[in-house]
Amino acid sequence: MHATVGDRIHVKSRHVGEREQVAEVLEVRGQGGEPPYLVRYQDGHEALVYPGADCVIEQRRPED
Repeated sequence: MHATVGDRIHVKSRHVGEREQVAEVLEVRGQGGEPPYLVRYQDGHEALVYPGADCVIEQRRPED
């Protein structure tokens, strides 16, 4: 998995009725775009994450 600053990480729900979580990548701490990533979730909290198989990276568009 590879990400750059500004990309979004979508964490899929594991349970029916839960929404997916979306976080913006603030910092890439691994080599060559690899985890871990410092991210900010929509509610404002920040965390260091190692995305799992339930995550998808949405690359930042040039106009973002």
